[in-house]
Amino acid sequence: MFKPLLKNFHHQLVKTAPNVLALPTSFMPFFIQKKLLSEFLPRLFKEAIEDGDLEFLEDKWLKVEVTDLKLTWFLSFADDKLVIAEKSDQVDVTFSGDVNELILIAGRKEDPDTLFFQRRLSIQGDTELGLEVKNLLDNIDFDSLPDLAQQGIQRFSTFIQQGMNAPQNTVSI
Repeated sequence: MFKPLLKNFHHQLVKTAPNVLALPTSFMPFFIQKKLLSEFLPRLFKEAIEDGDLEFLEDKWLKVEVTDLKLTWFLSFADDKLVIAEKSDQVDVTFSGDVNELILIAGRKEDPDTLFFQRRLSIQGDTELGLEVKNLLDNIDFDSLPDLAQQGIQRFSTFIQQGMNAPQNTVSI
């Protein structure tokens, strides 16, 4: 009796949580967003930075949009470091998607190609640059993150995947 109700609740939670989070994230100052990204991204891309795999972003700008949370960042690469900006006059390629889709990519629950062809991930602009960014995403080594972060990504992405796949039942009481 309660199992369908719980599955429906799980589905609704996964579906509506981004809408609830959109308001508070819209008030988060950029300097806090930048601080968080500046701590997280260099760890995530440590091996790629060391191997010179991000040099393709030199003098280029990647716009990342988390559409449902209304968050936007501009990323580039200079002096062997990721550059994070709030705005950029130049945008070479744009990656956009909902937060749940991006978490599924991070947790290796969905492939960026699959999401792109299902129109759940948008890549616009320089096609060659977009493919290089997509390949970078495919090859992220999450082992460089602390165990707690790795476990959190895995658990959260599993929760989202199960919630998205949960049957949408209407329960009469």
